[in-house]
Amino acid sequence: CSRDAMDIDGLGPAILELLIQEKIIASATDLYSMDPARIAALEGMGETSAENIRRSVEKSKGNDLSRLVFALGIRGIGAKAAQLLARKFGTMDAIEAASPEEIESIDGFGKIMAENVAEFFSHQPNCDMIKRLKDAGVNMTCQDQPQSDELAGKTFVLTGILPGLSRSEAKKMIEQAGGKVSSSVSGSVSKKTSYVLAGEEAGSKLDKANELGIAVIGEQELRAMLGSTQPVE
Repeated sequence: CSRDAMDIDGLGPAILELLIQEKIIASATDLYSMDPARIAALEGMGETSAENIRRSVEKSKGNDLSRLVFALGIRGIGAKAAQLLARKFGTMDAIEAASPEEIESIDGFGKIMAENVAEFFSHQPNCDMIKRLKDAGVNMTCQDQPQSDELAGKTFVLTGILPGLSRSEAKKMIEQAGGKVSSSVSGSVSKKTSYVLAGEEAGSKLDKANELGIAVIGEQELRAMLGSTQPVE
């Protein structure tokens, strides 16, 4: 239910614990068959809260495949790795059928990550869970393929506050143009970095870019690269 996974608003840890205690849900698949009337009857909830949760659950069915893959909780597969998997194979069925060698061929994947994915899909209960999610109408295809290749082969590090874009919007614009945003924990600048996209309060990453001679650009330069003047939708 977390923001980077299926992003189901209103289902935080406390509410989920309550739903489990009241035996309304016992697994992730149960989220898609909850009775709003039972939720509304819970202490502190009511019809408005129940309806908001119902709408959020329904909306989550249309999420991109990458969010669902991340939500499965496969060992070592974070949001970025889930996106790479979804883009590479296109559908959940194709990911399920992929061999460890095919998965390992993805740039950014290693042997252990590939084996973890294959191991997850080798267990029938996991495959059964995915089938139930599919039957519930949850999207099983990748809709987040790059829309152009203007930034193909380019790696960006984001730092600071941009005047007209959130960090996630800038990341999406870069990725939709075929670029890559550094996914390391610190988003560190290295010789492999093509550009540092810097805003206000950029800090040490800007200093590192200047030290290494890495090109530093702002929001307007990024938009110029993409021929864009409007925020990403």
